[in-house]
Amino acid sequence: MSNTGLSKVELHETEQRLLAELRELRRGARSHRGPRPPQLTLGQHIADSVAANMGSWRFIIIQSIILLIWIVLNVTAWIQQWDPYPFILLNLALSFQAAYAAPFIMMSQNRQQDIDRQKAENDFKVNVKAELEIELLHQKIDQLRETEVTQLTQAVTNLTAMLKKA
Repeated sequence: MSNTGLSKVELHETEQRLLAELRELRRGARSHRGPRPPQLTLGQHIADSVAANMGSWRFIIIQSIILLIWIVLNVTAWIQQWDPYPFILLNLALSFQAAYAAPFIMMSQNRQQDIDRQKAENDFKVNVKAELEIELLHQKIDQLRETEVTQLTQAVTNLTAMLKKA
């Protein structure tokens, strides 16, 4: 939609500025061919990798197999028992794993939350732009209808005057 209609139809100054800003953002997004993915720092990349791997069935299955093997080898004593029944070493290893996994997962979730927040903000801007564009279209249609009614009234007046003369 062109900006020529803004001078004919009155929008508030803030609405005009916001509409122009949103149009410019949209033009910029088109020229970049979509949003560019943000560059990840090493820590963000590691956090995402850890969260992706620990949140997969592959990880759960592998860890379950390792735990099962650990328990079977220590209960049956095929190899010298390095961690007898209460499995204190196993508990320590799992606690260590959980203590380090939680911060990685939380960092990844916080970054994803920031991305989601930015998407919500962009959606809000698009909705505001759509609302302003619709309001602008309504005003243009109202102006056209008003002009048409004025022309029809003038035509009826002219026809009435012609009929009175005849």
